[in-house]
Amino acid sequence: MVRIMQCKSLNIPDVKILQPVRHEDSRGFFSEIFSTRELDASNLELEVRQENFAFSKQPYTIRGIHFQTPPYEQAKLVQVVNGAIYDVAVDLRKGSPWYGQFAAAEISAKKWNQILIPAGFGHGLCTLEPNTAVIYKVTKHYSKQHDTGILWNDPELDIPWPLGNTKPLLSDKDKTLPMLANFSTPFIYEEHA
Repeated sequence: MVRIMQCKSLNIPDVKILQPVRHEDSRGFFSEIFSTRELDASNLELEVRQENFAFSKQPYTIRGIHFQTPPYEQAKLVQVVNGAIYDVAVDLRKGSPWYGQFAAAEISAKKWNQILIPAGFGHGLCTLEPNTAVIYKVTKHYSKQHDTGILWNDPELDIPWPLGNTKPLLSDKDKTLPMLANFSTPFIYEEHA
């Protein structure tokens, strides 16, 4: 069983926080972390095509803000199995009331929560603990030609990354991604009934 809650950071209703149930005993616990039946019952669709694993040795490692453009746009279901992250979803859908805004939440192994990010959103994360391990399911396969992103510290987004005075660890790619103002979005907002 999975409990579904809205992400409360900026009230972007399409971004969801999921809380899988843990069945604990003296041995540890068991948890059903993905079930199409549970998602369908909550009117959430996620046709998984690929599962990815990201491991970060250092805290304050930033990955993102990444996404793939159509026809390889991806919805993502993100879960931390060790450590913790500050996870960010940026709405990139033209016509959305939340375009250019973000929803953010702490996702951690301790909280055993997940974040469901629809297609049309950029995704970024900052590790909060050493040896953080993240698994995420995606709805389309990786396509190098469609892989892009937005600069993690774009002032227009004004994301309050939890860095304090620490300089983040970034890939070369993530240091040179374009600003939101220089990105012509191919994503279109479709209002749900």
